[in-house]
Amino acid sequence: MSGSKYVKSSQRALLLLDQCLTMTHIKQIQSHLTVSGNIVDPYAAGKIITFCAIRDRGDLSHGFELFRSLPYRTTFIWNNLIRALVERDEPRKALSLYTGMLESGFLPNNYTFSFLLRACADLSAISLGFMLHAQIVSLGWESYDFVQNGLIHLYATCNLMDPARRLFDMSMNRDIITWTAFINGYVKSGQVLVARELFDQMPEKNSVSWSAMITGYAQGGLFKEALELFNDMQISGFRPNHAGIVGALTACAFLGALDQGRWIHAYVGRNKIELDRILGTALIDMYAKCGCIETAFSIFNKMPNRDVYAFTSLISGLANHNQSASAIELFERMQIEGVVPNEVTYICVLNACSRMGLVGRGMEIFESMRKNQGIEPMVQHYGCLVDLLGRAGMLEEAKKVVREMPMEPDSYVLGALLNACGVHGDVDLGRETVKCLVEQSLDHGGIHTFLSNMFASSNQWDDVAKVRTGMQDNKVRKMPGCSLIEVNGVVSEFVAGDRSHVLMEEIILLLLEIDKQLKSIWFDDHGKHDKLIEQIL
Repeated sequence: MSGSKYVKSSQRALLLLDQCLTMTHIKQIQSHLTVSGNIVDPYAAGKIITFCAIRDRGDLSHGFELFRSLPYRTTFIWNNLIRALVERDEPRKALSLYTGMLESGFLPNNYTFSFLLRACADLSAISLGFMLHAQIVSLGWESYDFVQNGLIHLYATCNLMDPARRLFDMSMNRDIITWTAFINGYVKSGQVLVARELFDQMPEKNSVSWSAMITGYAQGGLFKEALELFNDMQISGFRPNHAGIVGALTACAFLGALDQGRWIHAYVGRNKIELDRILGTALIDMYAKCGCIETAFSIFNKMPNRDVYAFTSLISGLANHNQSASAIELFERMQIEGVVPNEVTYICVLNACSRMGLVGRGMEIFESMRKNQGIEPMVQHYGCLVDLLGRAGMLEEAKKVVREMPMEPDSYVLGALLNACGVHGDVDLGRETVKCLVEQSLDHGGIHTFLSNMFASSNQWDDVAKVRTGMQDNKVRKMPGCSLIEVNGVVSEFVAGDRSHVLMEEIILLLLEIDKQLKSIWFDDHGKHDKLIEQIL
């Protein structure tokens, strides 16, 4: 083939690069360029490496092989490889490649820094972030949008809101990304109310900013607000993204908002959203906490990939729904499947053993934490162990655990011991346990009420009077209980003694009618019961 034909053939090959759909096509064109000698052209090599690094069907390792063989490289090629590593959740490798870029004599540009700042944010590497910020200023890239947004995101992720605020204030072109990064910072730092003020001030919103605010509410325990905002988002014409859906499902789980949770599940199905590990676990948790444990199990079995969080969520749900045997079986199954349990998994399975009274199995699992997984038991695990022994009536053994545990017992540990004292009528140990709670300032009205009831059940009325008098003198009151109910997709909260609900009059009338019906049923059944006894006698 003549030289001119080679040139024309290579030009056609370069034009075809933009139309390639698979790595097979890329490799064919690369072979042609190699034969023609045009592969050393940085433009041609850059096109191939970009496909390998950025496209969904690309082969990054192949791109790196070509990169290492190139005699000439460009900043564009370095940037695409750094970007690819960041997007593949390999921030350390991205930062290492940047070091190689500097050592090769290449200067970074604004795109380079935008990728590097994201890598630092993923690692919470604030010291390295400060160094990059200094380089950005010295090279004159600080005023560029990509770089400013990256810096705001980095500082916000690391809870350094003062420098994030300064950058936000100096920004001349605040786009949605700038606002969202800034709002996210206040959400991670727990300042949800400030985040909401900023959210309301946004001149333009998108699905990412709405979802960030929903997630912030859910993470901050403001579950009703999270669902209200989730509804407002859809009324405003925005479709929730993955993060927004997970945040809303978290809120449904804690509120017991089953109807809304089912609607979100249907939305996921209608829009063919992938049931990945995070979304699948959120659905499992929602259904389990709303009492639909069979549905939770069904979703678990449909998940293509199940990690420790999915297993742990279902184990917890099974244990909380009196299916402790199934919870322990699932714990054993996860290890057969090669999924390593974490600290929370052990808490859930120990609770399952406690509820079934499986002292021996529970002790084995407790010991296996350190022996098999190298996990040092935390105070919560000792609390589970105390509960396990206490429920089985082994109060001396439980007391020994509390005395010998390597850290100070917290309210959960001492509460488990106190509960066992109440169940098994050990008033002296109960008195001693309450004393420990008082010394650690962990006592509250519920504990004193519990102790009073213990004394009453053993007819120690003088002690009952002393506890009640002490509560009055110290102005200790039992915290009122509260309950939540979902009606027609709306969640309402009721606190004991609170009559502020707008429908309180109708609610009271309905309760009176229910009480009347229940009494009528009870008297009818009681009469039938008396007649049955007479017949037997």
